[in-house]
Amino acid sequence: MDSGPPSQTDEVDDRIKVLVVDDTVTIRRLVSNALDAEDDIVVVGTASNGRSALSKIEQLKPDVVTLDVEMPDMDGLQTLAALRDARSAVPVIMFSTLTARGARATIEALALGAADYTTKPSSGNITESMKLIREDLVPKVRSLAKRKAGSRSPRRFVPAAPTGDQDKPEVKQPSIYELKKRPIQLRRAPIVARPVDIIAIGVSTGGPNALSVMLPQLPKSVEVPIVIVQHMPPMFTSLLAERLSTHCNIPVVEVDTPRPLLGGMMYVAPGGRHMVVERRGQDKWLSLNDDPPENSCRPAVDVLFRSVAQEYGAGVLGVILTGMGHDGMVGCESICQAGGRVIVQDEATSVVWGMPGSVASGGFAEAILPIEEIADEITKRSAYRSPHRSSQSKDESE
Repeated sequence: MDSGPPSQTDEVDDRIKVLVVDDTVTIRRLVSNALDAEDDIVVVGTASNGRSALSKIEQLKPDVVTLDVEMPDMDGLQTLAALRDARSAVPVIMFSTLTARGARATIEALALGAADYTTKPSSGNITESMKLIREDLVPKVRSLAKRKAGSRSPRRFVPAAPTGDQDKPEVKQPSIYELKKRPIQLRRAPIVARPVDIIAIGVSTGGPNALSVMLPQLPKSVEVPIVIVQHMPPMFTSLLAERLSTHCNIPVVEVDTPRPLLGGMMYVAPGGRHMVVERRGQDKWLSLNDDPPENSCRPAVDVLFRSVAQEYGAGVLGVILTGMGHDGMVGCESICQAGGRVIVQDEATSVVWGMPGSVASGGFAEAILPIEEIADEITKRSAYRSPHRSSQSKDESE
């Protein structure tokens, strides 16, 4: 049976209010107990199907909704579509099984505007399941509730310094907390445009929707290789690449085995494995490894970006989109030290301004742009490319 709001609702207005929607009573109880254990979060209600959820969202005004993908009467996708038709701004986290069907539905939900997703615990052990929810779901609830409340401090921008060595800046690594307190200073762009030989993109929370907006805008004339890390588990990345490829002018593939890096292609790192660029003879290849996670992520943006900086130097254009955490900041530092360039998504159009915000606060971004303008910026910059390095097939033909 669905539960209503707790009697102490009026006393917890300062806490993050969550509505848990799932057709399985065990999952509703598990998620509710895990969230209620947090001092700053309260579950104000639960629902067993989409119709009940829509009514309770209107009644309870939650800050965040966790939404099951597969439910009777009205499933998660139908519920999400109804919310968006009603212009509801409540952030939705999809709760999905780690199956092909669940993954496909989750990718569809993210494209429809769901803010994020998490996979349901597969273990029958309650302790392990609670730990997974605390580690995966709770941080997402906090980040999304913060965005909805508009509680982020306005960021102050400082023009780029008029002098200094921009190719290899001397940068100390402050803590993320120190970076967030700093005014943002844009990195000075070089006077002479550098050839772009590769585009490297890093993205996490809100990424599938951001990519579905940005990548289809890229024309076929962008002939350099594009490498992408989207934080997702196995199977999800394959379905993401498949969906993107049907909407893009440039082919998109998941890298499941080592392969030559060619121009006019977009490559998505597989869930659960790091992707790196390496030299094999005169050619560049994409390879995979199972090295430990970095920033609690595998694939990690930092891993890819460091390898790209090493192999392409000043020919790299790094792009950091919406995402929680700070993966990509160290990689962007490597790109800047090698003479490459970095742009990031702005705060207003990001679901979570963690990754792009840390890069901008670190002083590594030349430009901070809304997601709708990033494709045009990439297209302009890639026009100044080195023709003989746009793809290996062209190298070989020359």
